Amino acid sequence: MPNITPKTSANIFYKARCEASSHNEQLKSREGAADIMSIDRGRLYRIESGLINPYPEEIHLMADLYNAPELRNFYCTEICPLGCNVPKAYLANLDRIALRALDSLRKAKETRETLLDITADGVISDDEKEDLNKILANLEELEQVTQSLKIWVKKNL
Repeated sequence: MPNITPKTSANIFYKARCEASSHNEQLKSREGAADIMSIDRGRLYRIESGLINPYPEEIHLMADLYNAPELRNFYCTEICPLGCNVPKAYLANLDRIALRALDSLRKAKETRETLLDITADGVISDDEKEDLNKILANLEELEQVTQSLKIWVKKNL
């Protein structure tokens, strides 16, 4: 087994390939993965070492080949400059995601009532702006849970 630096071993793309190699022997080596994806093995090395960022097409190839849909969300939230407002999804067990979803949905009822109160008169006063920011935070949390559930479904079904 080759020596792997701590930076590489913590790299999400490297970890996804290693996890996928338990189901596909050819993915145990960068050469095998690079051959399947038709990319240069040196480029894959630089991606897995964090020296360069992958192209969006490479993200799609890796996500599909490794059965790692979380790579798409990682790319959009951490690498793509256009994705800075995309909610970061977390890969977790279904029971954890379900509990977060239930908590978010419980908050949604309160959020709905507050939003109705704020917008009923068609004017957002200064004292309502803080409540509106809380509403946005609750909706962003629900969006994040939704993304996490989507990733779990794509990875496991």
